[in-house]
Order: sequence, then structure tokens, then C-alpha cells
Amino acid sequence: MKFWKPFFKEKQYKKNYYCNNQAIKKKNLLLIKNLKHNSKVIDIYLNINNHIDLYDLEQLCDAVGWVRRPIKKVKIAIDNSFLIACLFYYNKNKKQLIGFARATSDTSFNATIWDVVIHPDFQGKGLGKELMNQVIKQLRYYDISTITLFADPKVIKFYKHLGFTIDPDGVKGMFWYPL
Repeated sequence: MKFWKPFFKEKQYKKNYYCNNQAIKKKNLLLIKNLKHNSKVIDIYLNINNHIDLYDLEQLCDAVGWVRRPIKKVKIAIDNSFLIACLFYYNKNKKQLIGFARATSDTSFNATIWDVVIHPDFQGKGLGKELMNQVIKQLRYYDISTITLFADPKVIKFYKHLGFTIDPDGVKGMFWYPL
């Protein structure tokens, strides 16, 4: 569980954090400088809790093959999220969305991470890990200690490498779906 230790040591956590929480909400943070992509060198930025273009998000989700969801419902989900995080780069002065994640929370004890997505052209470059790292840091900043997520079977290994476990105390999630 070496990965998690920095998140639970308050002094070390704040020291290693790129900037204070208020600053990160108001600007784009240069996260990765000089990433090689398709014979170009680009800079990757992180944006927390700022406006996201829903159509850019829809295109990102389409690129990974997710089932389309009604845009009005996606807007409601984002508006009711505790945290949204976006990764992007600039292409001819226009933001290109390449990563996204969001979390819901009771703002005190628990948070659930949802909709983690990295554009297929950028997968395998460590961006998913870095996005998750930043989301967890933000949640820990608010002293949220129980962080959960739902994962498709094909990505469980990815989350295990980040320190997530399956049913750590034998607790099983329960679901209710309308018939």
C-alpha cells in the first residue's frame, strides 16, 4: 500500500501537492511538460472543477466506445458532482480534452470516483494514473478517507496498481435497478 501513504500523511501530502486547492480551481495546471505524441511534443494540463464542454466530453466517451448517455443527464451528473477533473492539451490555441474523471461525495467521509476516461491515443502513457493521482489528492485535501469506484473487469488490474482493492473487508456492494 505504498501508493496510498502520501495521501494519509497530512503534512507530507500538502508539501507534495502542486499548488493549494484554491489556486488549482482557478487555473489550468501544467501537469506534464513535453509529452511526445504522434511525432509532436505537447504539454498536458489539468483543470479541476471548471467548465467542461459537454460535447467535447461526449466525443471523448465516443472515442473509447462508451454507450452514449443523454446530454441533459450528463450535465445533471456533472453539476451534482463534488469534483470534476479534466486533462487536455492545446492544439492551435483550442483545448483538446483527452482525459476526464469525476467524483461524488458526502463531503465528509466518502467519495466515489466515476467516469474515468483517457482518449485511446493517449492510453499507455501514464495519464490515467496521473489523473487518478490528482483526483485522490483533491479528495484527500478535503479529508475524505473512504474512496470507492466501480470498474469494468478489464480495468480492475489498472486500479489495483493504484492501491484499490476488491471488497477489502468482505463488504459487498448492492444495487437496485428498475425492472
